[in-house]
Amino acid sequence: MSEANTPVSTSISSTANGNESSIYADEIKKWDTDKLIKFLECQGLNLKKHHFDIIRDQEITGYTFLDFTEQKFRECGLKVGPASDLAKFVREFKEKKKRSFSSYKTQKDLKEILMKHGIDGNGIGTIRQFPPTTYPLKDDDEEVQQCIKEIKRKLGNMGTILADSNEAMRCEYISPILHASLYIVKRITKKELSIAPQLEVVGEENTGRVDYAIKALEELICITEGKLHQVTMGFAQNLVQCESALQVNKKKRKADDAFGEYFDYIYGIVTTAATEWYFILYTTDGISCTSRDPFNIKFSESALKKDSEADIELQKNVKRVMEVIVGLLKDRTDVEKEPAMKRQRVQGYFEK
Repeated sequence: MSEANTPVSTSISSTANGNESSIYADEIKKWDTDKLIKFLECQGLNLKKHHFDIIRDQEITGYTFLDFTEQKFRECGLKVGPASDLAKFVREFKEKKKRSFSSYKTQKDLKEILMKHGIDGNGIGTIRQFPPTTYPLKDDDEEVQQCIKEIKRKLGNMGTILADSNEAMRCEYISPILHASLYIVKRITKKELSIAPQLEVVGEENTGRVDYAIKALEELICITEGKLHQVTMGFAQNLVQCESALQVNKKKRKADDAFGEYFDYIYGIVTTAATEWYFILYTTDGISCTSRDPFNIKFSESALKKDSEADIELQKNVKRVMEVIVGLLKDRTDVEKEPAMKRQRVQGYFEK
């Protein structure tokens, strides 16, 4: 269901503390008078029909509503009581903090995010699947071998990743794979790319730090979220992180690029490090992922024995994951700036 057709009464949801709406000021600014009234009707303000009639008669839209004071409401014909209540509501609403990425923790959170994107389901398996483009790497590629060497050094120092290993330990194994993959993409494309751990991303509705953000100059092209074993939580958080990242990209676009239809996309990575690696394609038109076919890597001390089955398996799976990451980053980096070309490329990517 598109945003334009979503009833306001069904687009309001509560966070874990039960007192924060998922509707934000930037969204209200886009509303016409009727949609604003429908929103106010379900806010428990004890307003009567004739109060809403005044708002409708004065043609107050969401954009003007947020600038109204008690005096302005009274000038429209509202009495002291409702004018005061509405003015207080406006003040509190404008001061409302954005929701943090880390607050998305439950199956319900994921379900609400999926509904926002027109997906009727509460599991990651209900998201449309896509086969990610890969970039073939040689077994003896310098960066692949350097990555394997670094991983083995960490295995020798920290040991096998277990189900209860903490997030910091897991990030120790995620980092070399991302860095090696990024270096290969820079080598291939000759583009200026960088990786930013714990980057703060501030979107229109959500905010927080992401585990790893990969950028092409100042444009965000990939967001990585590492989790213990809570894949659902990782997906929920990564989806809102990707949404916020696209909003940041849009704000940074030059003024002369803002005319015409805006289209962008970004890749997300959700990984438990110890086992599954999932990839997300987040676009302004929709989302897709690899949830039904995760890529797996087992970080075990047994791989330290050269030419052992565990060693061969580690090298094969690390290279396989790197081939996907390199393929996705190269795809996003090589895309031309024109929105029409971006859309055509992504739609073709879905069909592969």
